[in-house]
Amino acid sequence: MNFLRNTLGVLAGLTVAALIITLGVKIDSSWITYKQFAPFSHWELLLQSVQGKDSFYIALLFFGGLGVTFGGVVTAMIVKYAKVAYAILIGFIMLFIAMLDIIIYPYHPVFYKISIFLIFFPFSWIGGKITEVIYERRKKRAKQLQTKNQKPQA
Repeated sequence: MNFLRNTLGVLAGLTVAALIITLGVKIDSSWITYKQFAPFSHWELLLQSVQGKDSFYIALLFFGGLGVTFGGVVTAMIVKYAKVAYAILIGFIMLFIAMLDIIIYPYHPVFYKISIFLIFFPFSWIGGKITEVIYERRKKRAKQLQTKNQKPQA
C-alpha cells in the first residue's frame, strides 16, 4: 500500500512541477509559439524561437525552482515516511529531465546549464523541509493539547 501511495505522491509532485513550469513559460506572450496548453510537445520550436532571449531562461529557472518546491511539498504531503527524501526525488527527476533537454536541444545558454544544478536539488529539499516542519509543529501542538486536557482541574 505504501508503494502505491509513494508512487502517487511522486506523480502528483511531478504534475504540479510541470504545471507551474507550463504557466511560467506562458507568462510572456512573445514566447508562445504553440496552440496547446503545455509547450512540451513543441519544445524544440519554442527553444529555437527564444534563442538569445536570456529572460526566457531566467523565467524557466525561476518557475522550475518554484515548481520543484511546490512539487516537493505535494509529494511530501502524500507520502507517509521519508518525506524529504521523496521531495528530493522530485528534484532529481526534474534535473534528469533538464539534463536530457540540454543534451537533446543545443539552444540553452551556459548560465542555464550551470544553474539547473543549483536550482533543482536545493529547492526540492526546501519543499520537503517545509512540509516536515509543518507536520512537526502540528504534532507538537497536538501533544501540548493532549497534555493540557489530561491535567486534573482543581
